[in-house]
Amino acid sequence: MKKQNLTFTIFIVSLVLASMACAISAGGPDYPEQTVPVSQDEALNMQNIIEQAIISGAETGIITVQLTEAQLTSFMAERLAKQANPPFTDPQVLLRNGQMLMYGKITRGWFTANMLITMNVTVDPVTGGPKIEIASADFGPFPAPEGINQAMSAVIEEAFTGSFGPVAVGFRLETITIADGIMTLTGRIK
Repeated sequence: MKKQNLTFTIFIVSLVLASMACAISAGGPDYPEQTVPVSQDEALNMQNIIEQAIISGAETGIITVQLTEAQLTSFMAERLAKQANPPFTDPQVLLRNGQMLMYGKITRGWFTANMLITMNVTVDPVTGGPKIEIASADFGPFPAPEGINQAMSAVIEEAFTGSFGPVAVGFRLETITIADGIMTLTGRIK
């Protein structure tokens, strides 16, 4: 009898320790079958493309930039890694059917769930910058965090406007199109 008790106790202790060592998946929307690789080179490449477009635009007055899913995913991963308490981790940005789809993982205590935020990215007619509207958000079993629209919009807008940096003073977006994994931004220098 003592041996069964000891075996049962060891089993329970092992189970508790194992569950403490890892997070428990709570579900949520499935990640895409093909994930977008995160690369520091892609994030740097995005910065270089934007800088080159601005230099070229200084001559013509028109700036056109095409950004890929890999560049945006890598840039977002880099930005989130710099935050002490990011709203989510493991970003995957897809550009499909005129919308930006952002996948990620949310952790609450021991539980981790996948999330999917579908966004419409347009031009704000007042500021001439990007305007991000959340079309839908799925946080799996977790309720949507309060103020998520503002928080996500702020993170994404910072990613866009922060990319252009101080050389973008006087830059005004005119169009943003999303299709087949590419986001094309076109604008003018005032």
